[in-house]
Amino acid sequence: MGQIITQVDAFTNTPFTGNPAAVCVLLTPQDERWMQNIAQEMNLSETAFLVRQDDGFNLRWFTPTVEVPLCGHATLASAHVLWSEGHLSPDEVARFYTKSGVLIAKLQDEWIELDFPVNHSQVTVAPPELKQALGVPYKSVLQNSLGYLVQLESEELVRQIQPNFQLLKTLPISDVIVTSLTDSDSQYDFVSRFFAPGLGINEDPVTGAAHCCLAWFWRDRLHKDRFLAYQASSRGGVVKVYYDGGDRAFLAGQAVTVLGGELFTTST
Repeated sequence: MGQIITQVDAFTNTPFTGNPAAVCVLLTPQDERWMQNIAQEMNLSETAFLVRQDDGFNLRWFTPTVEVPLCGHATLASAHVLWSEGHLSPDEVARFYTKSGVLIAKLQDEWIELDFPVNHSQVTVAPPELKQALGVPYKSVLQNSLGYLVQLESEELVRQIQPNFQLLKTLPISDVIVTSLTDSDSQYDFVSRFFAPGLGINEDPVTGAAHCCLAWFWRDRLHKDRFLAYQASSRGGVVKVYYDGGDRAFLAGQAVTVLGGELFTTST
């Protein structure tokens, strides 16, 4: 059998919702150009490539256009593939060596828990073009290594916002998380969406890395450590968040395999 690639919907237990990622556990290491070509061919927000190491797996993530230093949903999808396809037993921890350091995943009661670095934000003065690109008023704007973090006035605005992506792409920082508290009768603590035209993705369906920013943001404002969050893209996805104020954020989600097949090219 040749090189297998698997498509997984992450942060959901329902096919065709959540965030799709392709996962390729490589039979032999491949060069960066080959991996980028495969990611472009898959045309998903992320394609993950894994190579077995002595005590874990080397893990890299590619959008259709660039390699990224951290991706939550493709890490969750990778862990799901390792357990569901027999690379690891369900009681084994998945250990990933990445450009963001060592990441750990554990399987707990059908939920996959990820141990990620938290991402702090700083208050910033955004250019007026940001408000024009978003097309809605906002309460505050912060900045972190992922982009802008923008708090909106209501859940309704988060769900209804339709950014001007062409204008957003012209800004020095073009990737934006928008978030708000949920309505009082909601089962969720907060909602968000993530727009990333700078990464070649107008809107990412469900974003683990964004919740590394949101964990710190909402803990500071709600004075609690545990959250149930919803990313309100058209596909939608659920993220459990735990952050106790340290340097790590714990995210949990579910995943389901939807497609699998064999690659017919194994070199650039």
